[in-house]
Amino acid sequence: MPEIQGAGIGLRSQHYAHILAHQPAVPWLEALSDNYLGGGLPLYHLEQVRERYPLTLHGVSLSLGSADPLNIDYLTQLKRLADRIEPVYISDHLAWVSVNGHYFNDLAPLPYTESVLHYVADRISQVQDFLGRRILIENLSPYLQFRHNSLAEWQFIAALVAEADCDLLLDINNVYVNAANHAFDPLDYLEAIPTDRVKEIHLAGYEEQDHFLFDTHGYPVQPRVWALYQQALQRFGPVPTLIEWDTDIPSFDVLMAEAQQADTYLCQHHPQN
Repeated sequence: MPEIQGAGIGLRSQHYAHILAHQPAVPWLEALSDNYLGGGLPLYHLEQVRERYPLTLHGVSLSLGSADPLNIDYLTQLKRLADRIEPVYISDHLAWVSVNGHYFNDLAPLPYTESVLHYVADRISQVQDFLGRRILIENLSPYLQFRHNSLAEWQFIAALVAEADCDLLLDINNVYVNAANHAFDPLDYLEAIPTDRVKEIHLAGYEEQDHFLFDTHGYPVQPRVWALYQQALQRFGPVPTLIEWDTDIPSFDVLMAEAQQADTYLCQHHPQN
């Protein structure tokens, strides 16, 4: 199975033609797994891209925190896709997105309690057993907090990855957004995360409205997120990093410029430097 390093870019349908025609010098790409489960032309394009680049798969529908049973039909489709594409990593969010089998278009946060921790860890273990591999879970940017939280988010995540024996996709933009919105020090968050569990980092842009930050993934990476990213690299080393851009998607050249900026920082933390 291939490995990844350096700064990759999120694969979006707007860029299929450019990538296949020009084969830009991006070291890896990340595909949204839910977009390819139905086969057809999207899967054809994905296979064409996979012939040229290592891929990771990133999903939104595992609903790891839901009270619903795990969706075996979805897991079966995801495993079939993974067997076909051979991604370096499979990831999804620390969230729930379904109620009574009905899915909604957002990532809902969890209460950070011991009982929820054990419940989600067990579900992650079941997913990993089904897929036959470890998965990565990604931290959210929740805009609310539960009054009965007994753990800080970073404590919850650190304990969860240990209990479930999974890895972490650390979204630095989300850490910054949460720190600003909920008034904590983002460095406390980074210091609590076990270094050996962070296998991938996400970077994206946020939007500010009325002194509140929203994780819209529709802007360049903000300077304060770049600064926090450098702090993260000091702790975790040159972890493969993805530029995410999901709304108002720009030209591929804009995304390449963001990835090149990330690569500049990654090179500063390479063991040989």
